[in-house]
Formats: sequence, structure tokens, C-alpha cells
Amino acid sequence: MDSATTTSLETSTGTASLRRVDAANGSSATVSGQDAGKDKTFAFKKYRHVTAVHSESRPSTLSHDATAPPSFLGFRNLMVIVLVVGNLRLVIENMQKYGNLICITCHDFRRMDIILGFLLYILVPCHLFIAYSFEWYAAKQARISRAQSISKGGSTSPTADQQAKFESKWRTIRTAHLLNATLALAIHSWVVYFYIHHPLIGTITELHVIIVYMKVVSYALTNRDLRHAYLHPVKGELALLPELYSQCPYPQNITMSNLTYFWWAPTLVYQPVYPRSEKIRWIFVLKRLGEVVCLSVFIWFCSAQYAAPVLWNSLDKIEHLDLISIIERLLKLSTISLIIWLAGFFALFQSALNALAEIMRFGDRFFYDDWWNSAGLGDYWRLWNKPVYQFMKRHVFRPLIGRGWSMTSASIAVFFVSAVLHELLVGIPTKNIIGVAFMGMMVQIPLIWITRAFEKMKGPNGKLIGNCIFWVSFTVLGQPFAALVYFYAWQAKHGSVAKKMAVLNPHHMSH
Repeated sequence: MDSATTTSLETSTGTASLRRVDAANGSSATVSGQDAGKDKTFAFKKYRHVTAVHSESRPSTLSHDATAPPSFLGFRNLMVIVLVVGNLRLVIENMQKYGNLICITCHDFRRMDIILGFLLYILVPCHLFIAYSFEWYAAKQARISRAQSISKGGSTSPTADQQAKFESKWRTIRTAHLLNATLALAIHSWVVYFYIHHPLIGTITELHVIIVYMKVVSYALTNRDLRHAYLHPVKGELALLPELYSQCPYPQNITMSNLTYFWWAPTLVYQPVYPRSEKIRWIFVLKRLGEVVCLSVFIWFCSAQYAAPVLWNSLDKIEHLDLISIIERLLKLSTISLIIWLAGFFALFQSALNALAEIMRFGDRFFYDDWWNSAGLGDYWRLWNKPVYQFMKRHVFRPLIGRGWSMTSASIAVFFVSAVLHELLVGIPTKNIIGVAFMGMMVQIPLIWITRAFEKMKGPNGKLIGNCIFWVSFTVLGQPFAALVYFYAWQAKHGSVAKKMAVLNPHHMSH
């Protein structure tokens, strides 16, 4: 039998070497370099079925013991494609079922609503300037008090009698500020509730009132602390103030221009001085305003073409308490409400506030953080709306902690204040103070306690579970449910349901 020669190809680093083994005598010879390159093609052609495919131990790509985590970029692309295609199908189905529902003249913007909304927009800031008059008087008295204490003994440390007078004057000023802020909220909310019919105009007006209310509160409380530090320099009170404030110390900050800047600044927290940018980038402003316009049109289109039919078709289901159909309506509404909310979030916090900050040369643009990665509901409320969070932390939470309240009690107080403001913001324009927005905020407290355990878990699993709980509560249980309830309440009081009830029960409705 003829002797056979075995040839094996070994490639490790890209250079090939061929080993020929003489089967008869076991001798072998190694060919490398150029000879290996010449014989490489020969080996692959002659021995195609002997490649060592399984040459090492390896885990599956998706196994936990994989050496390197796989990339899911392709799945992300797939999800985007599925989302686009799925929503495109819904667009076509919506057009086939309802036709074009976009109508500029069908929104019932009454002339009186527009006039009252414009007048309230002008009148609401007057309460800020009323607060300025109180602070101007307080600053004048503080100057006199400090000058008298210095002239008498050279000491700027107030006596017990002077401290008592300070506290007495502060109580008077505090009462005046509280009355001013409360009247601002009460009077304008009363006008919105009884005289502005359209919910959109009412919501914009009520939001403006609440913003000014919070600014008045911050202006009063901040200047109270600044005034106290101004009258107690020997005790080191001034040293406790932020170094930034030395650029405009109290009472030099009590000026009309300083207050006017705070009125327009994209923040709810008053400071005598803010970080400022060097110049206004008008191209940047135009881009952000363009985003606001485009996103506003998009929100209007989605609301009229997609959200409105779902809400209208839900009325009879709610009226007959058809639970399965109500759940189906909630799930259907969750998608479009999420899209509208995300567009509104970007339009307000990224586009509008950045445009306003650029015009005002307001340097701190940290209006939100990455709330979409929240490991729990507590993270979400701390991250998504920084202006409100900073206000609540500075003027509600920390003062209560300083007075000896526990963290839990102070947190409950913060959510209570926020719940009241949410109920006013939603209930006043829709003429329905039914407590859904209030309870929606208060329910967040136990949910935060539940998801806090996942936030503290080590590893990615806890945060993943917490993030999923957040998204489910946010997209399904929160906004869609509130939208359905308030829409039905509005229709039951002023819309088609009310008209239907009037036809069915004319005698009852007349009374």
C-alpha cells in the first residue's frame, strides 16, 4: 500500500504553517513562510471537511457566564422599526375609521375666555410687585435698626428686645405676604373656575397663577433669611450665606430690576444673584422656539386626531361601568398619552425653558435629569421637574427637617402641598374638584416606599425591576386614568353627557 502523507493547516495569528506527516515512518516536516502561503490554498481545497470547528469551550452568547456581554443594538433597531410600523398602521386605521378630525374653528375658544385669560396674565404678576412693596418697607426698617444698634454701642449684635421687635415685624410681614399670595391664588382661580369656559385657556392661566404664587413665597422666605443674617453679623450669620450672594448683598437686592429678573427667570427659587451667561445666542433661541412651535402643532394633531376619539368612545363605557372596556380604553389611551406627554416635556423643559434662559442669560440650565432611567418613583420625582423639586426641597422639606420633623413626615408634607397644587391645576380649569389629581399624588408615597427597596438592591436587577414598575405606573395607571376621569367629569358637567342627561331628565335638571 502506498504511503500516505497527512497535511494539517495551523493558523493562530494570521500566518500559516503546514505540517506534512509521512504516514509510513512518522517523520514530519514543517513548511512555513512563503512555502506555507503557497500550500495554504492547496490544503483548503484538498481537506475541506477536517477544520476544527469546536476548538475550545465557550458559553452561549446569552448565558450568564458569557465572557463578554452581547450588544442589543439590533434589537433596539428592531423595536424602533416595530414602533414606527405599528403606529403607521394605527395612523392608517385612524384615518379610515374617523377621517380627518383636524379643525381649527372647532375648539370653542370663546371671545370672553381669551379676554379674561389675557387680563389675568397681566394682573397676576402684580402680586409679585405687592410683595416687593412689603420687602422694600422691611429692608428700610432693617437699615434703621442696624444703624441704631451700631450708633449706640458699636455692636451689631441685636439685644433681646431688638430680637423680639424683629420677630414681631417679621410676623406682620409674613402675614402680609401670606395674604397677598393666597389672594393671588384664590381670586384668579375663582375667575378661571366660574368665568373661563375652555379648559386649555383655563389651564394656562391657572398654571401661571401657581407659578407666580410659588415665586411670591420664595421671594418672601428668602428675603426673610437674608434680613435675619443682615441684622446678626457678629454671630456669624453672614458667613453662612452662599458666596455668590456677596455680589448683591441684602438689602441691595431689594430693587425693582432684581425682582423683574426673577419674575422672568426660568426658576421658582429666588436668589439675589444667579449664574449668568456672557451673551445671548439668538440662533439658539430661534431653534428652540421653532421646536416649541413644531411640537405644539404635533401635540395638537395627536390630541385631536387620536386622543379625542378614544376619550369620546370611552364615555358610554364609563357611564355603564363596563370594566373590561374601560381597561381596554386605558391601554389604548396609554400610548397616545405617553407620546403627547413626552412631546410636551421636551417642548417645555428642553425647548421653551432653554429659550427663555438664553434670553435672560440664565446660566443654570439643569431643568431636568435622566428621569427615564429612574430605578423607582422616588427617583422620578427628584429628577423630572427640577424647578418644582428645588422649590419644595428648599422651602418646604428642609425647613420642616430643621424644625425637628422626621424625613418621612417632611416628605408627606411635600407631597401634600404638591397634591393640592396638582388638584388646583387640573380641577379648576375643568370645573371638577373631584380629588383624583390629589389622590394620584398622595398614592405616590406608598409606591415610593415599595420601589425604594429596588433602588437599594445591588446589581442591575433591582434597578431594572424598579424602572419597569415606574414605567407601568406612569404610562398605564397614571395619566390615562386621570385623563379618562376628568374628561368624563367635564362631559358630564358641560358636554355631551350633560346634554344627554338633560334630555332624559328635564325635570331633574331644571332643579
